[in-house]
Amino acid sequence: MTQVKFYIIPGQAPNSRELTACRLTEKILGLGKRVFIHTDSPGSARRLDEMLWTFRADSFVPHGLYPADEDDPALRVLIGHDTAPERETDVLINLTDAVPPFFGRFSQVVELVNDDETVKAQGRERFRFYRDRGYDMQTHQLR
Repeated sequence: MTQVKFYIIPGQAPNSRELTACRLTEKILGLGKRVFIHTDSPGSARRLDEMLWTFRADSFVPHGLYPADEDDPALRVLIGHDTAPERETDVLINLTDAVPPFFGRFSQVVELVNDDETVKAQGRERFRFYRDRGYDMQTHQLR
């Protein structure tokens, strides 16, 4: 069964969720897992694509945009906005305001919530969704 992890980000700085997604992606990639980052639009996917190249000077996270780069087996990180990749992927990082309909295909779902009131309210709804369906859940408070 899919495990769901909520990461609570202090503050409501612009791009705090995206920056946290970049850091977590790097960490997950280091564990040898494949990652799919789900965004809310093509523009958001492209911005995250750029951010993954620049979020840290000494970081290298080989990644691509779905579906254009799905066939490149060297890319263990894909970014998309409306559907999940067909290939097997371990971790879904959800940057949208709703539970993706395909979340159950992943062994782990990562949800990122900051102190923005709208983001918190949407995060609570997603939390209730997973909890009410009996998913294994963890919450991590970031500093």
